[in-house]
Amino acid sequence: MSIHTVLLILHIIAGSFCLLTGTTNLSVKKKKGYHTRIGEWYHGGYIVVFITSVAMAIINWSESAYLFYIALFSYSLALFGYLAGKLRKRNWLTKHIAGMVGSYIGIITAVLVVNGMDIPLINQIPLLLLWFVPTIIGTPIIFMVNKRYKPTKSDKALSKPL
Repeated sequence: MSIHTVLLILHIIAGSFCLLTGTTNLSVKKKKGYHTRIGEWYHGGYIVVFITSVAMAIINWSESAYLFYIALFSYSLALFGYLAGKLRKRNWLTKHIAGMVGSYIGIITAVLVVNGMDIPLINQIPLLLLWFVPTIIGTPIIFMVNKRYKPTKSDKALSKPL
């Protein structure tokens, strides 16, 4: 088995794990405990997705260089959201939501672009459109969720000044 095959298997497992934990975390009550633990798992899975994407892109640069840039952008969103939740500086909740949901949109986009032509009904959508549909749907959701989570006094008390 080649190193690329091993990386691809790890990548698929970690990506599936991120899809599962991301979906779960989007649907649970947002408070310390369960949401936080699943978020840690999601971030850990995303690290594996990032590392395997970069490694596979480097191995097959001429065919997969775009993976490097997608991985860099998507993981930077995950890291931004993760650190916003950890550091809790000004407007941390808005940043946390934007980063985490943005990274989830990245995972969804990757799945659709790589597998979309094999999924009935999805395979009727032009490939170029599959690159943009998750962002077109997800971005307004980020704005709606952020409007719903206006900072409370306890959020402000938990925030650290810049």
